[in-house]
Amino acid sequence: MGGISFTNEQLERYSRHIILKEVGVKGQQKLLNSRVLVIGTGGLGAPAAMFLAAAGIGTIGLVDADVVDLSNLQRQIIHFTGDVGKPKVKSGQETIRLLNPDIAVATYQEWVRADNIRDIIQDKDYDFIIDGTDNFAAKFLINDACVLMAKPFSHAGIIRFFGQTMTYLPGQGPCYRCIFKEPPPPDAVPACRQAGVLGVMAGIIGTLQATEAIKYILGVGELLNGHLLTYDALAMDFHKVKLSHNHKCQVCGDQPTITELTELIDYQQPVCDLKG
Repeated sequence: MGGISFTNEQLERYSRHIILKEVGVKGQQKLLNSRVLVIGTGGLGAPAAMFLAAAGIGTIGLVDADVVDLSNLQRQIIHFTGDVGKPKVKSGQETIRLLNPDIAVATYQEWVRADNIRDIIQDKDYDFIIDGTDNFAAKFLINDACVLMAKPFSHAGIIRFFGQTMTYLPGQGPCYRCIFKEPPPPDAVPACRQAGVLGVMAGIIGTLQATEAIKYILGVGELLNGHLLTYDALAMDFHKVKLSHNHKCQVCGDQPTITELTELIDYQQPVCDLKG
């Protein structure tokens, strides 16, 4: 195996990956050596983290300050009934360890903020970031931090029967702020607790985010860089929209005005959905 050593158990566990020519033993070793940070261990982050763990991503970081609520279990599949009241990062860590003991799980029981997100990302020098958050403040902060730190990340959002996702690669395409520019006015978009969300939407879109992370680490296929993928579950329709880089973008444009995270506006609008 060219110096790559797997245990017999690992060869069996990852056998369906290893027989893929796009993965093989070298690719599986890349996955085992990789580090992915999942910000938000809820609807999107739960399935993303589960499939990353199953795939053999060697280190998974989980960021969330919340505890498991009974209403979460309709879509947040990493948590179980007995986990109600438990910190989500602890519940997620326990589930991942049961699924795949190969995986190291780092937990951060806190909300991402301008004064801590850099330290969290740098803690394990994560290779890829997954935005599984449910509010605009976090989404813009994650975007800006990843652009400034040259880190690739996957954005996603869900509401009702609709979801969307895109991937940012440093220096290779539009960022989240290029497309959405700034948060909508307060109360312009309802929260999931008001509008509802089909539980399986989280699984579909969160799994797509995990797919992007895995493809990025393996260096195979085409990523959703420069594209927004939307999904309408009622119509059973996927639509891929080409995006353009905004040269006047505040953070990744030709003359950026956002150069430090401490300068960011503290947007306060909790939502778990999409803008427009």
